Amino acid sequence: MAGAVIGTAASAQDRPSDGSLHGVVALGVGTMPEYDGAEDMRAIPFAFGDIRWRHVNIEVRGLRARADLVPNARLSAGPVIGARLSRDDAEGAVGLLPEIDTAFEAGAFVGYRFGGREGGAGSLQTELTVLRDVSSTHEGVLATASASYYAVRKPDFSLTFDAQTTWASEDYARTYFGVDPVAASVSGLAAYRLDSGFKDVGVGVSAGYWFNKSLGVVGRVGVNYLVGDIADSPITDLGSRWQPTAGITLAYSF
Repeated sequence: MAGAVIGTAASAQDRPSDGSLHGVVALGVGTMPEYDGAEDMRAIPFAFGDIRWRHVNIEVRGLRARADLVPNARLSAGPVIGARLSRDDAEGAVGLLPEIDTAFEAGAFVGYRFGGREGGAGSLQTELTVLRDVSSTHEGVLATASASYYAVRKPDFSLTFDAQTTWASEDYARTYFGVDPVAASVSGLAAYRLDSGFKDVGVGVSAGYWFNKSLGVVGRVGVNYLVGDIADSPITDLGSRWQPTAGITLAYSF
């Protein structure tokens, strides 16, 4: 899930200024494609958090976690770790392709916030995140540029819109969307070899409502659209260029 979920939840509550431990944690259910390029969806636990102590901000965003280590109201930067779900139970011709294990990725992000009125409403958060596979699953690199606009940030309600695009290296693209000659002969799909390039573009909306200072609900819906060589892959042809995600959580602020 996109990082806008965190901003939506965190903005809804007043924060102490003495550097003591505080934050928001949430747990719920979400849905996402079964694998990259799939049409069928799978249910997943949807968890996130925004935990702050002194000048460090730990953020959990679905299958990704990061630490903002920059004590600046507008600039943010730090390490990122994440996971990418396996492709091991696909149906049809894709199921005859080699299985892909869960990938673990690590990297860093940098972001900057422009503008904003009191409480953050009207601000634009821009970010660049670069991740590399560290599990020898796809051995590729992905770079995502994103922007989030905080349209409403009130004590009991928040609304955020976001957009993003991701560039993928050829190692990632060939692992998830390529078909080598051996796999083509087994699956019946056409052999397909990709180069690096832009993977997708996406948009999303996140909203949070707080019943009181401690308890609320936060939800998000979004969709990515596959582009370039990845969109033309025979794996995508059997699945979908549209890659939707959604989730709803019960959130607790402390």
